[in-house]
Amino acid sequence: MDLSRTALVLIDMQKESKYGIENVDGAVAAAVPLIDACRESGVRVIYTRHIGRVDAIGLPNKEVLDEQGRPVYYRSDSENMQVIDELAPHAEDIVIDKQRWSGFYQTSLDLMLRSLDIKHLIIGGFVTDGCLMTTVFDGYARDYQINLVKDISAATNSGSHKAAILMMANWVYDIEIFDSAEMVKKLRGETYRSWQSSAPDQLQFTAETLNPVFAELG
Repeated sequence: MDLSRTALVLIDMQKESKYGIENVDGAVAAAVPLIDACRESGVRVIYTRHIGRVDAIGLPNKEVLDEQGRPVYYRSDSENMQVIDELAPHAEDIVIDKQRWSGFYQTSLDLMLRSLDIKHLIIGGFVTDGCLMTTVFDGYARDYQINLVKDISAATNSGSHKAAILMMANWVYDIEIFDSAEMVKKLRGETYRSWQSSAPDQLQFTAETLNPVFAELG
């Protein structure tokens, strides 16, 4: 991984909590040292924010609205749409606002990455089985090499989180999957552990085998 062509992309790590995402505190705690290590290594840091306009223009079909017809989640006039304080962007960072799950859909993310000559994405965030997974698949479709950090990611329940990571492991053929501490080691040129794809659909799972198969990721 050429660090000069690498960016950290943090998906929707915002204050909005009404979805009941599990393990937000753990994911944030894991992300802080990773962000610091990326900045120390010269890796650009990019954030996405999911935003629903307060006037409800441009919302997805069947978006949840309150009694005034305003979006309930990630509303543009709410403090909840801001990045979590512990992870707040610096002036030199890039912040991409989006109205759909994928960070690439009708945003400037691809333009920013190509302008920076980025090839490798270090990526994680919320929610694993929604905005994160769709961004990963869209990034892979655009020929970015994906480095997924699983412990800075979270979903509304652990089953959805694990299943989504396994689906990405199975179908993003050049993916590498890390815990944050191991990615920090890689950034610093130290010996590290990760899981790399060697064949499509190699981590097949069922409801009964989900946890044992997930454990193969390390």
